[in-house]
Amino acid sequence: MSEKVKIKQQTKSYLFWKRFFDIVLSSGALVCFSPVFLAVFIMNRFGDNKGPLFYKQERIGWHGKPFKIYKFRSMVVNADKILENDPELYAKYVANNYKLEPEEDPRITRLGEWLRKTSIDEIPQFLNILRGEMSIIGPRPVVKAELAEYGDRVDKFLSVKPGAMGLWQSSGRSNIPYPERCGVELEYVDEASLGFDMKIMFKNIISIFKRDGAY
Repeated sequence: MSEKVKIKQQTKSYLFWKRFFDIVLSSGALVCFSPVFLAVFIMNRFGDNKGPLFYKQERIGWHGKPFKIYKFRSMVVNADKILENDPELYAKYVANNYKLEPEEDPRITRLGEWLRKTSIDEIPQFLNILRGEMSIIGPRPVVKAELAEYGDRVDKFLSVKPGAMGLWQSSGRSNIPYPERCGVELEYVDEASLGFDMKIMFKNIISIFKRDGAY
């Protein structure tokens, strides 16, 4: 019988201030980035990426509650069906930690490739943060299939609110595959605090400018 996984209980004070900063920072970010929303809309309308501005995908959130994550759409319309209809491509996608290299991914548009490399595609997640589905800092929200990677530690992984920025992203993002990624994400669960969150946020900002693991 496996040893029971210990889950750190977050204090009410920490949760209160974390939510306070989430609301303040996400509200400010949405105002500051409003010109970006307009620019991407125009490029989307007149470029090779015609279709809805946002891409919405179901992810698993706090305590296992599913929600729709928002991103600027970087793929063709009905991109998920391309994977569903190609078993070989889907198998490669799963084996490669739920990613495909940009040059071999038929779903990504030219505009979308640029949005991903600059991490601009992630900006709409401030809407998820304002709605309370995500936090500024936390483990990256995953699709249901990825939960299997955490095994008997899945409840621990889901015991904190997922984030737009996290220890995994600041440590190399897509350059850190499963199962190593699990250890990094669970380290955050063990160490979560306002001070640790601030440290991770600044490390993420540096990683974004360096484009570490962004594709």
